[in-house]
Amino acid sequence: MTPRPRTPRIAIAPSGFKESLSAARVAEAIAAGVRRVVPDAELDLIPLVDGGEGTAEALALASGGRLVRATATGPVGDPVPTHFALLGDPGALTAVVEMAAVAGLSLVPPDRRHPGATTTYGVGELIRAALDAGARRVLVGCGDSGTSDGGAGALQALGARLTDRHGRELRPGGGALHELEHIDPAGLDPRLARTELLVACNPYNVLCGKRGVARVFGPQKGATPAEVELLSAGLERLAAVLALDVAPAFTPPGREPLDLRTAPGTGASGGLGAGLAAAGARLLPRYDVLLDGLDLDARLARADVVITAEGALDHQTVRGKIPAEVARRARDAGVPVLALAGTIGPGAQDVREVGVDAYSAILPAPMTLVEAIGRSGELLADATERAMRIMALGTRLAPLHPAHRPHPLAA
Repeated sequence: MTPRPRTPRIAIAPSGFKESLSAARVAEAIAAGVRRVVPDAELDLIPLVDGGEGTAEALALASGGRLVRATATGPVGDPVPTHFALLGDPGALTAVVEMAAVAGLSLVPPDRRHPGATTTYGVGELIRAALDAGARRVLVGCGDSGTSDGGAGALQALGARLTDRHGRELRPGGGALHELEHIDPAGLDPRLARTELLVACNPYNVLCGKRGVARVFGPQKGATPAEVELLSAGLERLAAVLALDVAPAFTPPGREPLDLRTAPGTGASGGLGAGLAAAGARLLPRYDVLLDGLDLDARLARADVVITAEGALDHQTVRGKIPAEVARRARDAGVPVLALAGTIGPGAQDVREVGVDAYSAILPAPMTLVEAIGRSGELLADATERAMRIMALGTRLAPLHPAHRPHPLAA
């Protein structure tokens, strides 16, 4: 008698869909699609964040902490409602400043997407607000930025003076950085010296060079080719001035100065990583920080199948995006991975090299971006159902293979 397969175990570990669904809502939509096909499946929902949208809320919930509402300067200079998190973990009070919540691309109106003008000033304001709340450890989550000012705005909000050769205060935005002559760090908030400032960033992102942040991400933020070159030149200038005027005061004796041009993570969030690193922040691989406490490896290893997802699957996915991180860990445990995406772009096939066994777009037919965003939860659930039915069909064919053993999805 052929034994009945046990209840299938499926781990659902997606990122959020930018400007559309949080990671938690993506996980719920995928779970709904799975249950249409395998209603008795044992599901483990593991919504993941990468430092971008939703990071502060996710970490507050995971730690029993809370969100603190605030108003700060948005990326185009207007006040915006925003927030930071105070975590519930024991020990020194830890705050999470999510740069996307105050300087993210979603806060830049489409007709004002000029990265030469947008600013991280609000990030510095939130760091100060976190210090005012008593935080002695501040984690800055990088991702989904709408800026390319190298953290210059954040440093200004924290008290530094950035001036041109005439001694005039530099105007906001990366487009002015090529005029930078001097940074006076004397006015930086003195509490920074007593605070552990950590930046959770993608180590693949560097400030300058051929893979510099302006060249890689500037066009996505609205920069023309000429503007990309201007931004690149400005960030080169910023790195040089930071290394002379700021970094020496914040580099511990005996430690080698960080290469602000090309060190891993310096290009995070339009170069925010470099600006904060010069002022003493430690740049850390984001998943080393953000996945701490989730027991992710063990949870993936217990699954029969892992489903991950993100808004766009393309050549950048393998460079530190959540589906690639999930796939690498699942591959180490010998667990197959399905990736779902809002769109499939050039280079998506590279995800197979890091452990994604199959991937699929969620759009069933051409539609406008506005419609796709509005229906993203529905489209994601439907796409998951289609994928699960295909997997179920495959398991029914498996008995034709001589080494077949009953699979949980073959029920």
